[in-house]
Amino acid sequence: MLPRDYAKGYPQTGAVTSNLHDVIIIGGAAAGLAAALYTSRQGLKTLVITKDIGGQAILTDRIENYPGFEHIGGFDLMTKLEAQAKLYSAEFAYDEVTQIAAEEPTCFQLKTYSSEYRACTIILAFGKTPRDLGVPGENEFKSKGVSYCAVCDGPFFKGKTVAVTGAGDPALDAAIYLKSLVSKLYVIHRTERMMGDEETLNLLHRSPNVEFVGNSRVKSLKGSDRLANIILEDVNTKRERELAADGLFVEMGYVAKTELVKDLVQLNGIKEIITDKEGKTSHPGIFAAGDVTDTPYKQAIISAGQGSAAALSAYNYIQRLKGGPALKVDWKANH
Repeated sequence: MLPRDYAKGYPQTGAVTSNLHDVIIIGGAAAGLAAALYTSRQGLKTLVITKDIGGQAILTDRIENYPGFEHIGGFDLMTKLEAQAKLYSAEFAYDEVTQIAAEEPTCFQLKTYSSEYRACTIILAFGKTPRDLGVPGENEFKSKGVSYCAVCDGPFFKGKTVAVTGAGDPALDAAIYLKSLVSKLYVIHRTERMMGDEETLNLLHRSPNVEFVGNSRVKSLKGSDRLANIILEDVNTKRERELAADGLFVEMGYVAKTELVKDLVQLNGIKEIITDKEGKTSHPGIFAAGDVTDTPYKQAIISAGQGSAAALSAYNYIQRLKGGPALKVDWKANH
């Protein structure tokens, strides 16, 4: 699904012409791509460092609440945003940031798996990542039976036995997608009766190849070269049972993995980056936007708006460093 060749690790970043940039944006989904459009449009030398394009949005086949489109696939929307940012000369490095260090007086140094970069400003827009189960065997079987994306990996399990574990509508949505692909589907949940959309629940209960496993949690995962068995524990009796399965789809929600910046910017109690309405963080020169921030609404259009605001704030920050005028509006038809 990704618009890059990831067969041999991260692609070469040949489009990047210099390691010194006005702004480096970390993340290539709605917030990061909108930010890249706005910074590059203002003439800032812009680099987007991202592992992929689109983030969680590319897992959605149909988006119906993004203004300007009656409906559009998440992949199509994100690639349109990417192309628009590139139209204004934004550069892209398909890599992962491993370290950020502040350099005195006004610069930052970033290290990735393949290179090093310097920037006057940073926009953090890397969103959230699926939450792990945190059980023995999980890391060993990632991509070997354990998946966090039913739409991405479901087709690999056609005709096989799989399980979904999680809560609420995300787990039910994954189950609805998988039930038509697999021969047997277990839906594992901690409560007596799973909570979620009643219509979806009823549809799953009527499906002959779907079995709900309530009052249970995944305790560990076993297998050899691939996942073979899921060890379940009854949350009430603590009794264990073994469930043979070729795959396990984890739908435990998303978490902001902000360890990378915990010593640079202020985080809230659930490790989201705290920003003001202009996208400023607690560290001068570092801005943030999208799902990784403490905004209460996690929507693509809101992320895009936040990315745009953070971009203009970064532009004004650089203008102040240069002694130039700050930008108050951006109604220009062309730049």
